[in-house]
Amino acid sequence: MSPDATTIRQALRENDGEPEGPARGARAERLLAEAERTGDAALVVEALTHQLQVYNYSSEKDKMFVPFARLLRMWDERPGDFSDFMTHHLFWMFKWVSSSMLDQPHIPLAAIEKWQSEMEHRYRLAGHSERAVCQGELEIARHLGDLPRAERAYTAWQAADRDRMANCHACELHEQGSWQAQLGLDVEALESWAPVLAGEHTCAHEPHAVLAASLLPLLRTGRPEQARAHHLRGYRMVRSMESMRNAAAQHIEFCALTGNEARGLEILAERPAYLTDTGNPAGLMDYLAVTALLMDRLTALGHGGQSVPGPAGTDWTASSLAAHARARALELAARFDGRNGTAQVGKLVRERLDRRPLVDRLPLGVRAGRPAVPPGRPEAAPAPSSGTPAKTPLDLTALLAEAHRLSDAQHPDAGAAWEAVARRAAEPDGAVAGLSDHDRACVEDHRAMYGSLPPAEAVAAFGTAAALYEAAGDPGEAAAATGRAAYARALEPGGADGALAAIAPVVDGVLDLYADGAATARQAGAVLVCRARVLARLVQDAPDEAAAESAVAGLEQGARELLAFTGPLRGEPGVATRTAEALDLLGDVAAFRGDPHGALERYERAAAETGGAGLSWYAVEYLAKASGLAAQLEEYERAEGAARAALEHGAAFVPARGRARLHLRLAEILAGTGQFAEAVEQALDAAHWADESGEGRTLGAHARHQLGGWLLRLDRAAEAAAVLEAVLPDITAEEHGDGTLVQTLWWLGDALTALHEPREAAGHWLRAADIARRRPEQHDHAMLANLAAQALYRAGLDPQAELAYARAGELWRELGDVPALVRTLRVRAWIAIRQGQPGPAAARAFMAAAERECEDALASAPADGAPRLLAELADTHGQTGELIAHVCQGEPGEAPEYEEALGYLDRAVAGFTRAGAGHVGLRTATELMAAWLEADLGRPDAARERARKVLEIHGAGEPDGTGEERRAEAEALLEYVGRRTGA
Repeated sequence: MSPDATTIRQALRENDGEPEGPARGARAERLLAEAERTGDAALVVEALTHQLQVYNYSSEKDKMFVPFARLLRMWDERPGDFSDFMTHHLFWMFKWVSSSMLDQPHIPLAAIEKWQSEMEHRYRLAGHSERAVCQGELEIARHLGDLPRAERAYTAWQAADRDRMANCHACELHEQGSWQAQLGLDVEALESWAPVLAGEHTCAHEPHAVLAASLLPLLRTGRPEQARAHHLRGYRMVRSMESMRNAAAQHIEFCALTGNEARGLEILAERPAYLTDTGNPAGLMDYLAVTALLMDRLTALGHGGQSVPGPAGTDWTASSLAAHARARALELAARFDGRNGTAQVGKLVRERLDRRPLVDRLPLGVRAGRPAVPPGRPEAAPAPSSGTPAKTPLDLTALLAEAHRLSDAQHPDAGAAWEAVARRAAEPDGAVAGLSDHDRACVEDHRAMYGSLPPAEAVAAFGTAAALYEAAGDPGEAAAATGRAAYARALEPGGADGALAAIAPVVDGVLDLYADGAATARQAGAVLVCRARVLARLVQDAPDEAAAESAVAGLEQGARELLAFTGPLRGEPGVATRTAEALDLLGDVAAFRGDPHGALERYERAAAETGGAGLSWYAVEYLAKASGLAAQLEEYERAEGAARAALEHGAAFVPARGRARLHLRLAEILAGTGQFAEAVEQALDAAHWADESGEGRTLGAHARHQLGGWLLRLDRAAEAAAVLEAVLPDITAEEHGDGTLVQTLWWLGDALTALHEPREAAGHWLRAADIARRRPEQHDHAMLANLAAQALYRAGLDPQAELAYARAGELWRELGDVPALVRTLRVRAWIAIRQGQPGPAAARAFMAAAERECEDALASAPADGAPRLLAELADTHGQTGELIAHVCQGEPGEAPEYEEALGYLDRAVAGFTRAGAGHVGLRTATELMAAWLEADLGRPDAARERARKVLEIHGAGEPDGTGEERRAEAEALLEYVGRRTGA
């Protein structure tokens, strides 16, 4: 049996709300066929109109033209089959069809111009403004690159009157700004788009499209932070919309031009069909062009051989997809230009293909898998310091000189310099035999210090270095290398005791050498430092508290002996770092003994010691420790200063992981003092460097978790949602703890609620509640269950909301929170009267239960808890009265229930009065509700009395900020009563 017209119309409405995509289009085609079988011409018009709308918002825009031509013919033959609503739609869709023809290179230009003229003619006959026609004229002129024609059309468009056929404000402003951006007027474009971006004008596809269009203008005008925000907010809005391929292309282009190639790859991978869907050739051309741009960037960075997502059926690399996408984009451009008889489309595509990055790096706050570094290509390294040549010399003699210079300066790049010496010497013409024993010793020594060798290998390398130094006649450096070998031995499991025994004679020997002038202060200090480090290792390895106390005493003695040696030698080369390390270790001793202030003072002195010697890179570790300790002591200004100094000194030298931690430390300090805007910027950098170090899922996830929370504190919910959604898969209970996972889900629910996505918010809150259920303390569980219930209620999911509120109520009861329990009962009452729910009797029962809970709690409540309970009881009475009036079927004056409702409202007013001055706003709101009911019951004098009482209460001030609103409503009520009574 075929469906009837009512069933088909309902199906059309349901399909209209389905997600964009082929399934929606297929159903629209099936519904049209069913409508045709009914023989109902008006229904066929509706089905054709629906089909056109579905095609317009899909990847099948090329299917629009046949059904539109059929609709137009039907209108010409039998306009009576079109309702006013369908007539409006027919003329409205003329714009869609006319502009969409430009995107189809197989449609001749003459046919497009004919349809434009047809649209102008029909609009004029129908009495419509020429505004929409002029906008269509502008689109044709822009496509052809006819600047004079475009300027004339733009002027006429802006001058024409707006009527029902004009595009919505949001779409018009998008087009206006797009034209200005094409002319290079980025500032003016952004000004035109501002009302759309601010939410003053919106539609189904705005601000989605404007957010994407604004990305490059914002970068070009020096507003990268705003561009980042628009990317996070905008891509999240378009990612599920099939018809937004052009916007997705602009987001990929943005990623390619801001150092976010990996993020661009992720976007590319989400919709492979975008690379092949041919229903809109102009959109395909643009998408292919930005794909080629992204692949060219990856290839330029050395990732041309990396596997990338592309059209199905082929294994693509970045370089092969770049060639394919470029060729296809230019081929399509040539088809358009052949159709148009111009070179405009190809010119714009080539300009897009040849774009260069607008910023080197713009952290986005969302993790993208970092492209693997190709074999033979080094990881990105920090910029060279002022003390390091921009270009490393290639000859061995120069390399040696540079390595010795950096070693003498105790520069962090010394290890890399000696590694360069080793590589050059190992080459066929490197003359490794020409290296002296001392040079070979330096190579081994620095390989052990900087090469991340396992402890056993480091011990062997230091031993080799010591023997070579001895052979070269440098016993002081040989002793230093032997001391370093002992410390490396201490790093092996259980090796600290043996290391301490091994280093003891080395200490005695190097001090004798120093006394005889055969070792420098720097060399002797190095051995003393190694002994102190071994002692520190003993503290770490201590099996119990008594052993730890003994080890700390030994460490203190070793550190003081080191300080006693270096103290009198201030100013001698290489001594400052030894003094600083002694102070640092003494700071650790103080911290262990519960003296944080003493520890902080020593860490700061250690940093000052190296900074004063021009060795600021050594200060980073001490400043980081000082910052963390000062924050624990709530000395936030001191903590912030140390964190900033650590970043300043260490930016060029600290590895990516260390930079991430420094940025995160500063971010947390800033957030702790309410400086959330800068905390966000620091967290973005922390996440970026965590990704660079390969710790995106651990340290980076923690940074992004915090970033999402801070964005939420700044009311930047769209960005927060994008960040939290991206980091959620990386947050696990095993890696980050239940607390972090619950908080991430909680924040994400908050963000989605702010974005009016209650169903999605409820899902995250329910998941968080399920995790919190396992905790001993159940307040978070109850709160999350309550939040989920609220979100389900807002989403109209009444059965699910009822279950969630019931669960939340049980939890509040167990926690003894009567007000929270009562609120769940009241909401369940309102759910009960929604369509398909139990009904008024169930609602009254819930309100009665809420009343009993309040009264029972009041009977035993302490004095300080009574006002809150009185207010809840009053609110329950007020809502009961409102509910009774809401469900009453009769007219006022005919149904006794209205009198009952009024009685509850009076009880509510009395209750709020007893609850005290903090509830004046609720009291007067209830008084006004009663006044309106009095007016509807035909009691104007009683209504006036209540309204005047409200004016009197709020006439002398604003007890809770609601006075102006209440006065306005009271005056409106008096005016209403006056009109009804003629008084």
